Amino acid sequence: MSGSSFRFRLERVRALRERSEDQAKQALAEAMQSHAVASQALDTAQAQVDSARAAQLAAAGALIAPADLVARQAFLERSERAVNASRQDLHRHEQHLEQRREELSKAAQEHKALERLKENRRVDHERELARREALTLDEIAITGYRRRAA
Repeated sequence: MSGSSFRFRLERVRALRERSEDQAKQALAEAMQSHAVASQALDTAQAQVDSARAAQLAAAGALIAPADLVARQAFLERSERAVNASRQDLHRHEQHLEQRREELSKAAQEHKALERLKENRRVDHERELARREALTLDEIAITGYRRRAA
């Protein structure tokens, strides 16, 4: 074949989009890890509230100093506030995770679009090379026919 090799003019853009997609994957992985940590923190805080409530119920039936009851109640209230804070933190992490998923989806779409364009350009290039080769072969055949006929 007497043609040039395929060269995609937007290769740098395609590579940039591929890197953007990889970065979005990394950001999503980090967000998933943070979400898991926040979820574990909520579970721990909820377990502490459950433990504080159980201790409060056990203390209600026993003879205990009023200062201890007040301290247990204060601990229970602090634990409940910690659960609420953990829920809010988990909600923020869920929003952040969803945002990262959307960013990855967008980056993947942009990268895929350029990959399709590259493949279409490659097919067009190969088709053009085949057409040129066919023209060259036809020209050779016509020249050979003319020589034999003369």
